[in-house]
Amino acid sequence: MKISILQLDVKMCNLEKNYITVKNMITKASEEKADIVCLPEMWNIGFLPIKCIDDYCDDDGKITKNMFSSLAVENNINIIAGSVANKRLDKKYNTSLIFDRKGNCVAEYDKIHLFSNMNEDKVFDSGNKIVTFEIDGIKCGIIICYDLRFVELTRKLALEDVKILFVVAQWPKERIEHWEILNRARAIENQIFVVAANGCGKFKDIKYGGNSLIISPQGKILSKGKTKEDLISYDIDIDEINLIRSKLNVFVDRKEALYK
Repeated sequence: MKISILQLDVKMCNLEKNYITVKNMITKASEEKADIVCLPEMWNIGFLPIKCIDDYCDDDGKITKNMFSSLAVENNINIIAGSVANKRLDKKYNTSLIFDRKGNCVAEYDKIHLFSNMNEDKVFDSGNKIVTFEIDGIKCGIIICYDLRFVELTRKLALEDVKILFVVAQWPKERIEHWEILNRARAIENQIFVVAANGCGKFKDIKYGGNSLIISPQGKILSKGKTKEDLISYDIDIDEINLIRSKLNVFVDRKEALYK
Protein backbone atom coordinates (compact mmCIF):
# COMPACT_ATOMS: atom_id res chain seq x y z
CA MET A 1 0.00 0.00 0.00
CA LYS A 2 1.54 3.26 -1.11
CA ILE A 3 0.74 6.20 1.16
CA SER A 4 1.31 9.87 0.36
CA ILE A 5 1.15 12.86 2.71
CA LEU A 6 0.29 16.35 1.48
CA GLN A 7 2.44 18.59 3.65
CA LEU A 8 0.69 21.88 2.96
CA ASP A 9 1.70 25.49 3.50
CA VAL A 10 -1.90 26.38 4.33
CA LYS A 11 -2.97 29.88 3.30
CA MET A 12 -5.04 31.38 6.10
CA CYS A 13 -8.70 32.02 5.25
CA ASN A 14 -8.10 31.21 1.58
CA LEU A 15 -10.17 28.12 0.77
CA GLU A 16 -9.95 28.64 -2.99
CA LYS A 17 -6.13 28.76 -3.13
CA ASN A 18 -5.73 25.87 -0.69
CA TYR A 19 -8.16 23.73 -2.68
CA ILE A 20 -6.30 24.32 -5.95
CA THR A 21 -3.05 23.26 -4.26
CA VAL A 22 -4.69 20.17 -2.75
CA LYS A 23 -6.27 19.17 -6.05
CA ASN A 24 -2.95 19.45 -7.90
CA MET A 25 -1.06 17.49 -5.24
CA ILE A 26 -3.68 14.72 -5.15
CA THR A 27 -3.41 14.43 -8.94
CA LYS A 28 0.37 14.11 -8.59
CA ALA A 29 -0.01 11.45 -5.86
CA SER A 30 -2.38 9.51 -8.10
CA GLU A 31 0.06 9.71 -11.03
CA GLU A 32 2.69 8.27 -8.69
CA LYS A 33 0.30 5.35 -7.95
CA ALA A 34 -0.52 6.23 -4.34
CA ASP A 35 -3.33 4.23 -2.73
CA ILE A 36 -3.99 6.72 0.07
CA VAL A 37 -3.35 10.43 0.39
CA CYS A 38 -3.51 12.26 3.74
CA LEU A 39 -3.97 16.00 4.35
CA PRO A 40 -3.17 18.03 7.50
CA GLU A 41 -5.54 19.54 10.05
CA MET A 42 -7.68 22.53 8.97
CA TRP A 43 -6.23 22.34 5.46
CA ASN A 44 -8.86 24.71 4.08
CA ILE A 45 -8.38 27.84 6.21
CA GLY A 46 -5.61 27.08 8.69
CA PHE A 47 -5.40 26.76 12.47
CA LEU A 48 -6.83 28.83 14.15
CA PRO A 49 -8.00 32.06 12.45
CA ILE A 50 -11.09 32.56 14.58
CA LYS A 51 -12.34 35.54 12.56
CA CYS A 52 -13.09 33.39 9.49
CA ILE A 53 -14.26 30.16 11.14
CA ASP A 54 -17.90 31.18 10.74
CA ASP A 55 -17.42 32.18 7.09
CA TYR A 56 -15.88 28.83 6.17
CA CYS A 57 -17.60 26.49 8.63
CA ASP A 58 -18.94 23.50 6.70
CA ASP A 59 -22.56 22.49 7.15
CA ASP A 60 -22.48 18.84 8.18
CA GLY A 61 -19.49 18.31 5.88
CA LYS A 62 -21.42 19.03 2.67
CA ILE A 63 -18.77 21.20 0.99
CA THR A 64 -15.95 18.84 1.96
CA LYS A 65 -17.89 15.81 0.76
CA ASN A 66 -18.60 17.42 -2.61
CA MET A 67 -14.93 18.30 -3.06
CA PHE A 68 -13.32 15.04 -2.04
CA SER A 69 -15.89 12.57 -3.33
CA SER A 70 -15.12 13.85 -6.83
CA LEU A 71 -11.35 13.93 -6.28
CA ALA A 72 -11.34 10.35 -4.94
CA VAL A 73 -13.23 9.00 -7.96
CA GLU A 74 -11.31 11.04 -10.54
CA ASN A 75 -7.97 9.89 -9.15
CA ASN A 76 -8.96 6.38 -7.99
CA ILE A 77 -7.50 7.16 -4.58
CA ASN A 78 -8.48 6.95 -0.91
CA ILE A 79 -8.38 10.32 0.86
CA ILE A 80 -7.87 11.16 4.53
CA ALA A 81 -9.16 14.71 4.10
CA GLY A 82 -7.33 16.34 7.00
CA SER A 83 -9.92 18.28 9.01
CA VAL A 84 -12.24 21.26 8.63
CA ALA A 85 -14.44 23.42 10.82
CA ASN A 86 -17.81 21.67 10.71
CA LYS A 87 -21.25 22.65 11.96
CA ARG A 88 -23.67 19.95 13.04
CA LEU A 89 -27.00 21.02 14.50
CA ASP A 90 -26.09 23.89 16.85
CA LYS A 91 -22.49 22.81 17.54
CA LYS A 92 -19.14 23.26 15.80
CA TYR A 93 -16.46 20.60 15.55
CA ASN A 94 -12.96 20.14 14.18
CA THR A 95 -13.87 17.22 11.92
CA SER A 96 -11.89 14.80 9.80
CA LEU A 97 -13.65 13.09 6.87
CA ILE A 98 -12.38 9.98 5.08
CA PHE A 99 -13.22 8.93 1.52
CA ASP A 100 -12.73 5.65 -0.34
CA ARG A 101 -11.83 5.27 -4.02
CA LYS A 102 -15.50 5.29 -5.01
CA GLY A 103 -16.06 8.66 -3.38
CA ASN A 104 -17.96 7.34 -0.39
CA CYS A 105 -17.44 9.15 2.91
CA VAL A 106 -16.62 6.10 5.02
CA ALA A 107 -15.92 7.86 8.34
CA GLU A 108 -16.17 11.16 10.20
CA TYR A 109 -14.18 11.95 13.34
CA ASP A 110 -14.63 14.96 15.63
CA LYS A 111 -11.47 15.98 17.47
CA ILE A 112 -11.77 14.91 21.10
CA HIS A 113 -8.94 16.80 22.80
CA LEU A 114 -9.15 20.52 22.02
CA PHE A 115 -6.05 22.68 22.46
CA SER A 116 -7.07 25.02 25.27
CA ASN A 117 -3.70 26.79 25.12
CA MET A 118 -4.93 28.46 21.90
CA ASN A 119 -8.60 28.61 22.98
CA GLU A 120 -9.65 25.90 20.55
CA ASP A 121 -12.09 24.73 23.23
CA LYS A 122 -13.79 28.14 23.03
CA VAL A 123 -14.36 27.74 19.28
CA PHE A 124 -15.25 24.06 18.90
CA ASP A 125 -17.16 21.42 20.80
CA SER A 126 -15.31 18.26 21.75
CA GLY A 127 -16.02 14.99 19.98
CA ASN A 128 -17.02 12.01 22.09
CA LYS A 129 -16.41 8.97 19.87
CA ILE A 130 -13.31 7.17 18.68
CA VAL A 131 -13.46 6.24 15.00
CA THR A 132 -12.15 3.33 12.96
CA PHE A 133 -12.66 2.59 9.27
CA GLU A 134 -11.44 0.31 6.50
CA ILE A 135 -9.39 1.39 3.52
CA ASP A 136 -8.80 -1.27 0.84
CA GLY A 137 -9.62 -3.90 3.47
CA ILE A 138 -7.18 -2.57 6.09
CA LYS A 139 -8.54 -1.30 9.41
CA CYS A 140 -7.38 2.22 10.27
CA GLY A 141 -7.82 4.84 12.97
CA ILE A 142 -7.76 8.63 12.99
CA ILE A 143 -6.75 11.29 15.52
CA ILE A 144 -6.20 15.04 15.22
CA CYS A 145 -3.11 16.94 16.43
CA TYR A 146 -3.39 17.46 20.23
CA ASP A 147 -5.03 14.01 20.49
CA LEU A 148 -1.52 12.61 19.96
CA ARG A 149 -0.53 13.54 23.51
CA PHE A 150 -3.25 11.34 25.03
CA VAL A 151 -1.84 7.84 24.99
CA GLU A 152 -5.11 6.20 26.06
CA LEU A 153 -6.86 7.21 22.85
CA THR A 154 -4.34 5.57 20.54
CA ARG A 155 -4.15 2.46 22.72
CA LYS A 156 -7.93 2.11 22.55
CA LEU A 157 -7.71 2.30 18.75
CA ALA A 158 -4.94 -0.31 18.77
CA LEU A 159 -7.08 -2.60 20.90
CA GLU A 160 -9.71 -2.36 18.17
CA ASP A 161 -7.06 -3.84 15.86
CA VAL A 162 -6.23 -0.86 13.67
CA LYS A 163 -3.16 -1.41 11.51
CA ILE A 164 -2.57 2.21 10.46
CA LEU A 165 -3.04 5.32 12.60
CA PHE A 166 -3.50 8.58 10.72
CA VAL A 167 -2.56 11.76 12.59
CA VAL A 168 -3.62 15.03 10.94
CA ALA A 169 -2.11 18.13 12.52
CA GLN A 170 -0.95 21.73 12.52
CA TRP A 171 1.93 21.20 14.96
CA PRO A 172 4.18 24.18 15.74
CA LYS A 173 7.89 24.24 14.93
CA GLU A 174 8.83 25.11 18.52
CA ARG A 175 7.58 21.69 19.70
CA ILE A 176 8.58 19.67 16.66
CA GLU A 177 10.82 17.41 18.76
CA HIS A 178 7.75 16.32 20.72
CA TRP A 179 5.97 15.66 17.40
CA GLU A 180 8.54 13.12 16.28
CA ILE A 181 8.97 11.48 19.68
CA LEU A 182 5.24 11.10 20.32
CA ASN A 183 4.47 9.73 16.86
CA ARG A 184 7.30 7.21 17.08
CA ALA A 185 6.20 6.21 20.57
CA ARG A 186 2.60 5.62 19.41
CA ALA A 187 3.94 3.37 16.64
CA ILE A 188 6.32 1.42 18.90
CA GLU A 189 4.03 0.88 21.88
CA ASN A 190 1.08 -0.19 19.70
CA GLN A 191 3.06 -1.97 16.96
CA ILE A 192 1.21 -0.17 14.17
CA PHE A 193 2.06 2.09 11.24
CA VAL A 194 1.69 5.80 11.96
CA VAL A 195 1.07 8.27 9.16
CA ALA A 196 1.40 11.81 10.53
CA ALA A 197 0.52 14.72 8.23
CA ASN A 198 1.59 18.14 9.48
CA GLY A 199 1.20 21.59 7.98
CA CYS A 200 4.01 24.05 7.40
CA GLY A 201 4.25 27.80 6.90
CA LYS A 202 3.36 30.60 9.29
CA PHE A 203 0.34 32.28 10.92
CA LYS A 204 1.04 35.52 12.78
CA ASP A 205 3.95 34.61 15.08
CA ILE A 206 3.39 30.85 14.92
CA LYS A 207 5.55 28.73 12.61
CA TYR A 208 4.23 25.28 11.75
CA GLY A 209 6.86 22.61 11.68
CA GLY A 210 6.26 20.30 8.74
CA ASN A 211 8.32 17.14 9.34
CA SER A 212 5.42 14.90 8.30
CA LEU A 213 6.17 11.26 9.05
CA ILE A 214 5.48 7.72 7.90
CA ILE A 215 6.61 5.37 10.68
CA SER A 216 6.91 1.59 10.87
CA PRO A 217 5.52 -0.58 13.71
CA GLN A 218 9.08 -0.71 15.09
CA GLY A 219 9.32 3.07 15.21
CA LYS A 220 11.55 3.44 12.17
CA ILE A 221 10.99 6.62 10.16
CA LEU A 222 10.30 5.37 6.65
CA SER A 223 9.75 8.79 5.10
CA LYS A 224 9.99 12.31 6.50
CA GLY A 225 9.16 15.75 5.20
CA LYS A 226 11.26 18.85 5.70
CA THR A 227 9.82 22.26 6.53
CA LYS A 228 8.39 23.30 3.17
CA GLU A 229 5.35 22.23 1.17
CA ASP A 230 5.93 18.79 -0.31
CA LEU A 231 4.50 15.37 -1.14
CA ILE A 232 5.91 12.63 1.13
CA SER A 233 5.37 9.02 0.13
CA TYR A 234 6.24 5.46 1.08
CA ASP A 235 5.07 2.00 0.03
CA ILE A 236 4.38 0.17 3.29
CA ASP A 237 4.21 -3.60 3.81
CA ILE A 238 1.30 -4.24 6.17
CA ASP A 239 2.67 -7.73 6.95
CA GLU A 240 5.43 -6.05 8.96
CA ILE A 241 2.93 -5.81 11.82
CA ASN A 242 2.56 -9.58 11.99
CA LEU A 243 6.33 -9.99 11.77
CA ILE A 244 7.12 -7.74 14.74
CA ARG A 245 4.28 -9.20 16.81
CA SER A 246 5.55 -12.73 16.14
CA LYS A 247 8.83 -11.73 17.81
CA LEU A 248 7.56 -9.36 20.52
CA ASN A 249 3.81 -9.21 21.10
CA VAL A 250 3.02 -6.67 23.81
CA PHE A 251 -0.69 -7.32 23.48
CA VAL A 252 -0.29 -10.93 24.65
CA ASP A 253 1.51 -9.81 27.82
CA ARG A 254 -0.81 -6.98 28.87
CA LYS A 255 -2.32 -7.08 32.39
CA GLU A 256 -5.60 -5.46 31.51
CA ALA A 257 -7.24 -6.01 34.88
CA LEU A 258 -4.65 -3.73 36.51
CA TYR A 259 -5.23 -0.85 34.10
CA LYS A 260 -8.85 -0.15 34.92
